[in-house]
Amino acid sequence: MGSEEAPDDLSRKALEYSAYYAGKIETVPKVPVRSLDDFSVWYTPGVAAVSRKIEKEADLSFEYTNRWNTIAVLTDGSRVLGLGNIGPEASLPVMEGKALIYKYLGGVDAIPIPIRASGEDDLIRTAEALEPALGGINLEDIASPKCFGVLERLRESMKIPVWHDDQQGTAGVILAALYSALELTGRHLNQSKIVLFGSGAANIAAARLLIQAGASAGETILVDSKGVLHSEREDIDQLFLKNRWKYDMALATNSSRVKGTLRDALKDADVLIAAATPGPDVVKSEDISVMKANPVAFLLSNPVPEMWPQDAMKAGAAIVATGRSDFPNQVNNSVLFPAVFRGALDVRARTISDTMVIAAAQELAKFSKEKGLSETNIIPNMLDWNVFPAVAATIGEQAQREGLARKAGSRSELLEKAQSTMERSRRVLSLLMEKGIIRAPPEDSAAGK
Repeated sequence: MGSEEAPDDLSRKALEYSAYYAGKIETVPKVPVRSLDDFSVWYTPGVAAVSRKIEKEADLSFEYTNRWNTIAVLTDGSRVLGLGNIGPEASLPVMEGKALIYKYLGGVDAIPIPIRASGEDDLIRTAEALEPALGGINLEDIASPKCFGVLERLRESMKIPVWHDDQQGTAGVILAALYSALELTGRHLNQSKIVLFGSGAANIAAARLLIQAGASAGETILVDSKGVLHSEREDIDQLFLKNRWKYDMALATNSSRVKGTLRDALKDADVLIAAATPGPDVVKSEDISVMKANPVAFLLSNPVPEMWPQDAMKAGAAIVATGRSDFPNQVNNSVLFPAVFRGALDVRARTISDTMVIAAAQELAKFSKEKGLSETNIIPNMLDWNVFPAVAATIGEQAQREGLARKAGSRSELLEKAQSTMERSRRVLSLLMEKGIIRAPPEDSAAGK
């Protein structure tokens, strides 16, 4: 779903279209209204019977209302991708875009909710207060390290799934792509030296998930702007006070106590996962050349990767992935988060565990292998429609295995449910466009006159 248009042209269209449509999403009824008499059923007096039922058993709200399919895309706008701390109002267009992807790819009704929060506690209180209305929460674009504490505390306190896509989503797609890349290069996760360049939300979460999936903690090394992370670094006490998640990684990883720069960390490494600073030339050819033969290089910063893929391959990389759609092997959260929530919502899951994310990554990798692995095809893309219900069913199955589901279902039932919900969402959109209820973009409308 990439675009060949120039960034300036895309920016112009985004501004023009946003004003033309006055937003990307709206609320549409899903019940028939044939006459005003129907409101006697949908609202008063009939609705009182539904409320009394739910009063006696709160979980019936998942059966009698759209709570089962509703999530919030919740942010404080403190770290919007590529834009920084732009605040809640300016983050709303991004959250609407996320909600649109949720609906189009996952059939999930996502409500964008940017809030003005004074800190971590305020964010947490708001999320907890919203719980009765929601089947889940997608935390989005929250600054690090605040995002770690918010996710951790909400996963403990809430009885609906709370997911931070910048952590769990990114980690999940990295793991999925890595499974494929390791297979193509004849490697195994538990025997590979993995260097993660950048120690923000994405790579801290990726390191944690990789280790839980079987990677060697001792052979995992993180590098931040000050160099290699290790237990003896001079700022280790400051990390303990300011960022205990990075501190924990400093203690748990890098058993050889490698010190120095990225290049020092990359010596004889099998894998580089860069989620650091937009490039190019942040990672250099000399860095790739000190790795083992035929290494794997994920260069994930946007809009410009830390190193151009062609340069990484010239330096010896066998498999290269980026975060961009105009290069092969786009590592994109959009192939994961709509399906993860579809599956979690369909079984009324209480949380999304790390092991559920690992199962989803394995399903993505399995799909890629069945489709045909190659150096330029290590992970599905957003046009691989069949992967979304497959991942959703895997999430639902895993939630049941872990005792986290309120509702049971076989794999075939979960597949059918996910597929029908996803297809209905796209069918409704297509019908609205065909009927002209959703107007063509301004340029197309003018051309059609």
